[in-house]
Amino acid sequence: MKTLKLEFSKNGFIRKAVLLCAFGVATVFTISCSKDDPAPIPPVVLAPLQDPLAGYLAASGFDQKSTNQVNLTDYEFGYSFIPLVNGKMTAIVAKIPDVHAGMRVTVWDKVAGTVLRTETIDITAAGVEVTKAITPLDLVKDKEYFLTFNSNDWYDHRRTDNANVVYPFIVGDLKITSYSFTSGSTQTMPNSPQLSYFAGDCTFKFQK
Repeated sequence: MKTLKLEFSKNGFIRKAVLLCAFGVATVFTISCSKDDPAPIPPVVLAPLQDPLAGYLAASGFDQKSTNQVNLTDYEFGYSFIPLVNGKMTAIVAKIPDVHAGMRVTVWDKVAGTVLRTETIDITAAGVEVTKAITPLDLVKDKEYFLTFNSNDWYDHRRTDNANVVYPFIVGDLKITSYSFTSGSTQTMPNSPQLSYFAGDCTFKFQK
């Protein structure tokens, strides 16, 4: 009888152990199968920022020579452009050969002749490029805009042969359509296009 009891106990223990192991495996299997892992969220990839100025100067040849103009007459001057895709202006960039606190920069609807945005930028050192982030401004594909600044200091960029250039120039996703100026310090859209030089430097960052 003792032997039978011992064998029964062993068998019972083994049966219980097998049942517990089976239950444990089933539990692990159930938990691992019932748990839904969230799908990974892909990172947002933004298009690189574009600044058309260097490409425009190179394409036109206006990067061949530059002269500093300091403390002369006030002018409103800049370049017009057409985005080839929808995008945003996210910053303005300026560099002039003098200091200028609160230099006015204007974005125009060229066709309507109206102001879309007025910004000021502080140029705290001569010859140092300053970038100012702005509230993004929507720019519509195939619409023509004007970016101008008002100053009595600028860089005069020309070709070494002083030849006229033929617009437009395609730089990335932007088409540069003209350079123009008007004299004075009032906020007036330039109306005197020039083909033999570019006066700057004021430009912007574009993101499609």
